[in-house]
Amino acid sequence: MSFYKIAIAGPIPRDTIITHRDEIIRKYGCVTHPAIALSRLLDKEGEVIPISHVHQADHKEISSLFNGYGNINQNGISSENDRGTIIELKFVDQNNRLEKQLSKMQSIGPEDVKAFLDSDAFVFVPITDFEISLDTLKFIKEKSKARVIFDAHGPTTSVNEGGKRFRKYWSDKDEWLPYIDILKMNLEESQCSWYDRDYSYEEDELYDENDTSHLDDFAAYVLEKGVSFLYVTLDSRGCMVYSMEKGQLKKHFVASMKVDNVVDTTGCGDSFAGGLAYGFVRYKDPVKAAQYANILGALRTQGKTFDVFKDSKDTDALLNITYP
Repeated sequence: MSFYKIAIAGPIPRDTIITHRDEIIRKYGCVTHPAIALSRLLDKEGEVIPISHVHQADHKEISSLFNGYGNINQNGISSENDRGTIIELKFVDQNNRLEKQLSKMQSIGPEDVKAFLDSDAFVFVPITDFEISLDTLKFIKEKSKARVIFDAHGPTTSVNEGGKRFRKYWSDKDEWLPYIDILKMNLEESQCSWYDRDYSYEEDELYDENDTSHLDDFAAYVLEKGVSFLYVTLDSRGCMVYSMEKGQLKKHFVASMKVDNVVDTTGCGDSFAGGLAYGFVRYKDPVKAAQYANILGALRTQGKTFDVFKDSKDTDALLNITYP
């Protein structure tokens, strides 16, 4: 029986969330979503390694949360420098939210990942542009055979001195792309990665949720820079999968798993990234990876706790129904 190891690097923010239904949810977010989802999927067939810097005041509660999952290795979580993340999120509708960041995590560097280079995959889920250093990705590429899955939420998001989080153009993407195997983003982040303009003041006017006209050109660009697969999520519609085959752009649309009731969409993108890791590590199949990613993202919407995630048997049953 194969044994899989998946590392997930990024913040574990102390989140206060006001949903689109004005419900208040307090929990630890970001890395926790894919970590627990993958823990349920892998069970005794794998190990999940969260890598993060947290506040000393939060460390005990975070450890207690992960202690409920026997295959989560907590050795990558450090509070030594007492620099974690605190976030406030207020949803204006099901998918869009106002964000305020009250505390900044210490950046994850090569020293933080070096003990886990034997992992099958590293999943990077930064939420702000300073949280992962480029040297970390270079170090993994040089020292490890692990696939690098990277979420563009981080490099397309910044924070001002007052804590207001805002979109930004990913101006230095050419430096990052050669060290990323699988790049994941939503449609808005793809626009912020392609169109060079100031997003910090007129964000609502600049983002067009129906504009996919740039995707083929953008995909060809990032794939030519060294990325093997690009995934762009299209909210509730599903996701696009892009790759290059014999010099030709190949694209595939994978529809989402339909859900009747959305409780909370926080962590959907992080869960999606975890599903990509599972599909690639276990099946080495880019379309199947998208299917698992869609399933985990949809499951995340179904409740306020981590009980929404299922074991491999129940997850596979959902996948087989959704993608017969």
